[in-house]
Parts: sequence; structure tokens; C-alpha cells
Amino acid sequence: MRFLTEQDTRLLDRTSWAKREPFGLGARPAVIVVDAYYGALGERRPLDEILDAWPSACGPAGWDAVDRTVGLLDAARAAGAPIFYLTGLAANPNPWNRKTRPAPRRRNPTFLRIVDELAPQPGDTVLEKVTPSGFTSSALAPLLTAAGVDTVLVCGEATSGCVRATAVDACVLGHRVGVVEDCCFDRIEASHWMSLFDLDQKYADVLDRDAAVTYLTGTAS
Repeated sequence: MRFLTEQDTRLLDRTSWAKREPFGLGARPAVIVVDAYYGALGERRPLDEILDAWPSACGPAGWDAVDRTVGLLDAARAAGAPIFYLTGLAANPNPWNRKTRPAPRRRNPTFLRIVDELAPQPGDTVLEKVTPSGFTSSALAPLLTAAGVDTVLVCGEATSGCVRATAVDACVLGHRVGVVEDCCFDRIEASHWMSLFDLDQKYADVLDRDAAVTYLTGTAS
């Protein structure tokens, strides 16, 4: 892992806190798609060309993750796994956000629209949230319980922000958690990779899209 120091690597070889084997996933999964809206992506153009119009965009790395997520959602639907989309609440300023500049979503009516490539289908659930975690400000937790879900696969944006917060809370609430690394994206590459590392060490199993698809296929009833 290129962002670890030599001391980090030595510590992981010896500490009792290091993860030695996967935590494991359960038999009744759901997929949680976090903040896959246009404001987090912008247009399909180089990042430097879109930041003036889309100042919150992640750019091509985000679109690459979106394209991989299409196959993940196809597998979830084929397996009968419920899909939950988390998005922001347009009318709320997000009081947890300490940044002082006005939110771009107020200036762009498509900011919070889920991208067409991942558009919710009949039977999917879309929930608005006003905090980083989808569990603290929406009905996600009781809906997962009602569906009998024991495992969540989390993907979307930002790996170091709302994805991480949602994955941690899912673990705290007793769910098995998988984070689909190549279906997640972030504005800062170092934040993306270090968040995946930390989640995998403490709260989740980090897996790629192909492994997630294989897992979902195996849970089909």
C-alpha cells in the first residue's frame, strides 16, 4: 500500500490490531449507493475543464467508478438484493458542513440528481440525508431491518466522507459490511486509498466489483 510508511508496515506485521483474515459477508445483502449525483461528478471531461462549472466534481475517476457500478447493480437486481440510494436534501444547508462558501447545489438544479447511468429502477429506494452517514438522518436502518438484510455493500462518493461514515455506522449497527473499492471515488486520491485501507482494517471487507458480483450471484435465491 503506497501511502503507508515503513514504520506502518513494520507495525502491521506485529500488532494485534492488524486484520489477519476477512470479517466475512452474510447471506442477505443490500447495496447502498452513496451520493452518485451530478454534483459529485460533473461532465465527462477532464477535471481541470469542469471545476469552474462543477466545483464539487470528482471528474473522470468518478465516472470510471460509475461505469463499474452499473454491473454491480445489475448483479444485485438479478440476485434479488434490495438497492438503496442515498442523496442530499436540496432544501437543507447541511449544518455539519463547516465550509463557508454557498453550496453549489443551490445554484445548479441538477446537482443532486442521481446520474442517468445509475438511475433508480422500480423497487429501488431513494433516501435523502442531511449528515455524512445514511443511518443518522434517514430511514435506512429500519428499512434494512424490515428487509431482513444482514450485509451491506457500500459504493459511491466520497470514499473518505459519506461512504466511510455510512460503512462505519453499518458495522456499528451489526451489519456485515463490504466496501466495493473500484465503485467508490473521492476528490483526493490519497484520501480514497487510505480510507479504504482503514475501513478494511477495522469495519469492513474491501473488495473489488468483480468479487462483489460473484458474491451477489452466490446469494441469489
